[in-house]
Amino acid sequence: MTTQTFSTETLDTEKLEATQLVLEAQAGSREAFGELFQRFERHVFAIALRRMGDYAEAQELTQDVFIQALTKLDQLRTPEAFGGWLRSITHRMAINRLVRRVPDRATETEALEASWTDDVTPLDEVIEREDAGSIRHGLSQLGKLDRETLEAFYVQGQSLIEMSDAFDAPVGTIKRRLHVARKRLAKQVEELVAV
Repeated sequence: MTTQTFSTETLDTEKLEATQLVLEAQAGSREAFGELFQRFERHVFAIALRRMGDYAEAQELTQDVFIQALTKLDQLRTPEAFGGWLRSITHRMAINRLVRRVPDRATETEALEASWTDDVTPLDEVIEREDAGSIRHGLSQLGKLDRETLEAFYVQGQSLIEMSDAFDAPVGTIKRRLHVARKRLAKQVEELVAV
């Protein structure tokens, strides 16, 4: 119980000292304001860091908050509320800074366009041509109906309904034909690659 009384007394003493420092700072004492800065800097920085999410910006904001507090200190009517007043300045200035912040860009658009590279390598192009050749060869080995079904869907981009009309068959039949034709084409391509 004595420990609790001691800590309450300590807090009250610190609050009285802070209040006295505020009054002295309001009277023009730079030393008193310097002491307030020492006492509250970590607290203001913690709020700024939580709000800004960036260490350097939080440091800068902390300095700006204390400059603002110094210039507006004479407007504080309740010296005992200095800590809360400082917190509200910090929150308000952080919000203002975040709202006005220009989105980060890694580089300018012109520089990005000038340094843009294609993700396709020459090897990718060779493989793509070989795959296309294998598919064309595999298509040529299929029966007429399988080849026409695959070409209508994949090359001409016809929908299942359009194919149903063109082939005069129900949509379910077209789906089955596509499934079977894909399997036959895959088998043809595998055989070609295996050779």
